[in-house]
Amino acid sequence: MVKTRAMRTLENAFRRFGFHRIAGIDEVGRGCLAGPVVAAAVVLDPERYIPGIHDSKTVTALERERLYGVITRKAIAWSVASAQPAEIDVMNIHRASLEAMRRAIMTLAPLPDLVLVDAFRVPELMMAQRGVLHGDRRCTSIAAASILAKVTRDREMLAHHSTDPRDLHGIPPI
Repeated sequence: MVKTRAMRTLENAFRRFGFHRIAGIDEVGRGCLAGPVVAAAVVLDPERYIPGIHDSKTVTALERERLYGVITRKAIAWSVASAQPAEIDVMNIHRASLEAMRRAIMTLAPLPDLVLVDAFRVPELMMAQRGVLHGDRRCTSIAAASILAKVTRDREMLAHHSTDPRDLHGIPPI
């Protein structure tokens, strides 16, 4: 995958229309066979540029970990929420992903003026929002959210693995 730097162009355009706290939101774990779906919401400070923010799929694990620390220190607000496997089984993966996104947004403090969502719109969210196709590649705030969600989910899956290191077929590692 080509590594392109996420831009602040869309966020800056919305700031000119009077939106000040713009949250980007993204999720990870939709295509996985195990574990939760994790969503993150991030409101970046337009005065504190963070270099190196790209879509989490194009950044190495080490760089994601570094960026996670920088984003959580410099962001105006950030939040992470998840939907666990039992919820996914009841709701289906799409609805569980949207619910995790809604939870992440609603726990931001302060709440955003506008939410930019990677690809979708979040139903029953009573605030301005816009779905952005390929948002994790196009918007810095969505790319930052993708990094927080990916690092959080990776950490959780590593913790699960340390307590039960079998692979998917139940065979212990050699």
